[in-house]
Amino acid sequence: MTKKDGLLALMVVVVWGLNFVVIKVGLHGMPPLLLAGLRFLLVAFPALLFVRRPNVPFRLLAGYGLTISFGQFAFLFTAIKFGMPAGLASLVLQAQAFFTILLGTIFFNERLSVKQLVGITLAVLGILVLIEGSLTGENIALSGFMLTLAAAFSWGCGNIFNKKIMQLSQPPAIMSLVVWSALIPVIPFLLGSLAFDGPQVIMLSLQHIDLTTILSLAYLAFLATIVGYGIWGSLLGRYETWRIAPLSLLVPVFGMGSAALLLGEHLSLLQLAGAVLIMLGLYINVFGLRLPQGVRRARSTSL
Repeated sequence: MTKKDGLLALMVVVVWGLNFVVIKVGLHGMPPLLLAGLRFLLVAFPALLFVRRPNVPFRLLAGYGLTISFGQFAFLFTAIKFGMPAGLASLVLQAQAFFTILLGTIFFNERLSVKQLVGITLAVLGILVLIEGSLTGENIALSGFMLTLAAAFSWGCGNIFNKKIMQLSQPPAIMSLVVWSALIPVIPFLLGSLAFDGPQVIMLSLQHIDLTTILSLAYLAFLATIVGYGIWGSLLGRYETWRIAPLSLLVPVFGMGSAALLLGEHLSLLQLAGAVLIMLGLYINVFGLRLPQGVRRARSTSL
């Protein structure tokens, strides 16, 4: 990978890590489902005027939009609104990798490897330790963890729809899929906000929207989604998947780091132990039980 592309990949990872802090800040001035609905409305418009509609069956496009967009962010935004720390949310959400693996065994008859079983076991243990440390030490409601895990499961379901879409004879460009699928969750988000928050709260939120909320929406829609997915999709198209995908492991690192720096969130020793177990499980799932080839080569050279 060239230095320029390496820096672009790192920039996207940082943007996605900060995403969770921005969500928490944006939720101070707007209810979660309304904020999420406006985010995807801004993703779709005006971009769809310039991006060709993907040649994808509507059932697959709808399934993708209702899971990876609506389900994931309805649960995630609500979890953070209910007190789930932004840093922990960035880490627990990575359970999507293991939900994707398990769903793959159901829908694609994929076999679980030893490294995946070890990774899943460590991650589940880490989540349990993290929940125990949070419930006893930080007084974080269990509902926050359950909602975040539901968001991770929705993301995993979305990955299954994404794989089905990419297996089509002419798979669409990633940006086309992102922009046009953003139309799918807008109405469910707005109807959900109308049902749970009521028309008065919605009107007050829109009438008294402040600069912080506007900037949060701009960040979530344009920087984290359109720019982030655009660059990431371009890198995946030009490099092997194994060079790009593991970099997403840095998202919770920047997520927890930015939450500690900007929001004052800190992990207890028990929470830190759970976080380490989850990261270790993610690492083993990507790299297996051996060091990556580049690290092994560097070690052998130094010796």
